[in-house]
Amino acid sequence: MSEINSITESKPDPVDVSIGSRLRLRRLAMGLSQNTVAQSLGITFQQIQKYERGTNRIVASRLFRLSQVLQVPVQYFFQDLAQNGRSVTPEGESAGESPDRVPELLSQRDTLRMVRAFSRIEDASVRRQIYALVKMVGERDLGAEC
Repeated sequence: MSEINSITESKPDPVDVSIGSRLRLRRLAMGLSQNTVAQSLGITFQQIQKYERGTNRIVASRLFRLSQVLQVPVQYFFQDLAQNGRSVTPEGESAGESPDRVPELLSQRDTLRMVRAFSRIEDASVRRQIYALVKMVGERDLGAEC
């Protein structure tokens, strides 16, 4: 295989995919369009699409500017990454196959509605209780499939 083919056939780096997923999640939670974010950065919405899919890497200066536009610290984009570059759950447990499903889950309307509603809950204890409930139901349903 030629060097050009190996470059075009390569998959996005999992770290870039994770950062892109965090970008999409925050953008949607804030109710911003790709175009709105792109305009604030002086780039095209297609570039935001590529960032969100992880097909294009985000340089440090642009990541810093994105953190300002999305009103999060730069560290927000790295919260799901463990030392070895694998995604982890909020509890610090390995997420297994879930990093591959993040783009699929974020494209579902119900997921986006849930994220938007969840982000509007100001009481941290209520958010933790909702997370615990959803986790419990998900684990129960996973057990029923086995």
